[in-house]
Amino acid sequence: MDMKMSINQQIIKYTNGKLVETTDDIVTEFPLTIFVNNEEFATMVCTPTHFEEMVIGFLASEGVIRFYNEVESISIDENAGYAYVSLHSEVTTSHQHYSKRFIGSCCGKSRQFYFQNDVKTSKTSTSKQTLTPEQCISLMKAMQESSVVFQETGGVHNAALCTPEEMLVSRTDIGRHNALDKLYGYSILNQISVRDKIIVFSGRISSEVLVKASKIGVGIVLSKSAPTDLAIKLANDLNITAVGFIRGNSFNVYSHPERIINEK
Repeated sequence: MDMKMSINQQIIKYTNGKLVETTDDIVTEFPLTIFVNNEEFATMVCTPTHFEEMVIGFLASEGVIRFYNEVESISIDENAGYAYVSLHSEVTTSHQHYSKRFIGSCCGKSRQFYFQNDVKTSKTSTSKQTLTPEQCISLMKAMQESSVVFQETGGVHNAALCTPEEMLVSRTDIGRHNALDKLYGYSILNQISVRDKIIVFSGRISSEVLVKASKIGVGIVLSKSAPTDLAIKLANDLNITAVGFIRGNSFNVYSHPERIINEK
């Protein structure tokens, strides 16, 4: 069973010229160490929910697995903060690739990756999905309204997997990458095809977020915040439509605008 996402804590609040005692909802931060085939693999600092989804999504995004049937067993020890994953085969991806910085190009384009492993696991989108402006705004509203924890604490990132018509599932975490890994894990565990789906995200579109979206396999990323310049370059190269600053009834399209159409 997932642990609490937030706790109520006594604080001192300064308001209207006075210091007063009150309480506030504080988001929970939890370290989870992942062991793969009995070897320590990584430690993730996360919001303690949907552990299995997050671990599966993380391993898939790092190229360790592609499908859930490659996993022999997975168990979570919440008290100790450990996740134990046994695979049917040996891990072939080198650990040094996770931290070794790498900048390269592909086909003479501007594609740049900070980490070597991203070169192998990022995917150019083949999505044919389109959205109307009204659908972009509606999906962002649905994602924001789904996050009770953000409304209570203001201390988490939210991500949702959507079709043009509706939000399928949303996930919350203190780490933006963790929230996306939870969506990826959910789609793998439930055998959901993601090529025609949309990711709606609460934070800015950094290059790392864009790469994570490409690993998941979606062709459209919607955000209420800004992208970075490298994220836009990667989005153009990876055939991903990046839409930012979705606030009220306006937004900006930064790459592959052909997927945003006035009428279906």
